[in-house]
Amino acid sequence: MNMQGNTILITGGGSGIGRGLAEAFHKLGNQVIIGGRRREVLEKTAAANPGMGFVVLDTTSTESIRAAAADVVQRYPALNVIVNNAGVQKVFDFAKPESINGATVREEVGTNILGPIDMVTAFLPHLLQQPKAAIVNLSSGLAFMPIALYPVYCATKAFVHSFTMSLRHQLRNTSVRVIELAPPWVKTELDAAHETPTTHEGMIPMPLSDFITAAMADLATDREELPVAGAKFLYAGGVSEKAAEVFARINH
Repeated sequence: MNMQGNTILITGGGSGIGRGLAEAFHKLGNQVIIGGRRREVLEKTAAANPGMGFVVLDTTSTESIRAAAADVVQRYPALNVIVNNAGVQKVFDFAKPESINGATVREEVGTNILGPIDMVTAFLPHLLQQPKAAIVNLSSGLAFMPIALYPVYCATKAFVHSFTMSLRHQLRNTSVRVIELAPPWVKTELDAAHETPTTHEGMIPMPLSDFITAAMADLATDREELPVAGAKFLYAGGVSEKAAEVFARINH
């Protein structure tokens, strides 16, 4: 991916991985716009990075995405990259069906699946008009090998992986590259939001700064499937004959 001279919209860009990527691209001289639901968080991040723009955007709402697309394209006609980063992760135990909140499940599916679909649908007509453009979808190492504690989250990220593969194939003869970035377990507020911090087979989360450094190095290559750091282990496990062994290990 070309790492400079872009105009980039990053969803979920006010915190966590989204903010880390936004600030890294901003430091390289790109025009960066961050999107998210919390205006105060977006304003604070943009203020800390002079020149960075923002748009209030709810990726669970088709109407919000369409309105944001019209706004961003008008204000930033050179937009040529979107990064679908916004996501939520919840703990569900289907062995206790009475504990499952349907609205929470739908929120997770809406954010992690319908959000990227609606983003691509809304912004692709504009991206196709650019001489060089890219769509970067964030999946997860858990797309390839699930941790059963997060059954819906892992399934949604498996969807993102599959959708990205199909989208890449369909756009192969256009100016739009389609890239999948698959993080490992990264220490962000996504995990901190869980009531009980979790560890999986002795694994520890990757520091956010280390992940951003590794992710930016991977994005600078010509590769289009990018499992980062520890996600390479899950990626390999998910496609190998030892998949059952890997699954047992991370779900111990």
